[in-house]
Amino acid sequence: MSNAVDLIRSKIRDVPDFPKPGILFRDITPLWKDGTAFEACMGVFSDRYPFKSGIVVAGIESRGFVVGSAFAARHSLGFVPIRKKGKLPADVESHEYELEYGSDCVEIHRDAVHPGQKVLIMDDLLATGGTMLAAIHLLKKIGADVAGCAVVIDLPFLGGRKKIESAGYEVFSILDY
Repeated sequence: MSNAVDLIRSKIRDVPDFPKPGILFRDITPLWKDGTAFEACMGVFSDRYPFKSGIVVAGIESRGFVVGSAFAARHSLGFVPIRKKGKLPADVESHEYELEYGSDCVEIHRDAVHPGQKVLIMDDLLATGGTMLAAIHLLKKIGADVAGCAVVIDLPFLGGRKKIESAGYEVFSILDY
């Protein structure tokens, strides 16, 4: 697995001062551009989560769609999008949450999962944990059993993992910066 992790790490681009001065942005798009590296990423997730059936993968808008749907397709699992407010066409459940400056809202179709169905939440990156926690709350509102949270990159210094784990949910990351 260390060869795969090294390959994945080599494809993450550091972008200084984005989106504002003082921020070092970890750009995942070069990983997706490289088919071998992206497949290695899915392989690491598959080693951790060797699901065969009965589980649904939820991806958080928008980069979580790429990671989550690729993983779901690889295992013939269903995929459920967690979207920003106003983007889903049928009946939705919403969850508002606080950001550092202001608030945001995520939504899911009310019929996205069956009550008690296991769901793995996937995203590209975990920072402060606000959006991931909102996704957990949203899935719980519609009766899902959250099986875990998986991300390509965790930024532990921002405390998201601690918040999610203290709420009782497992977090798996391929890379920590």
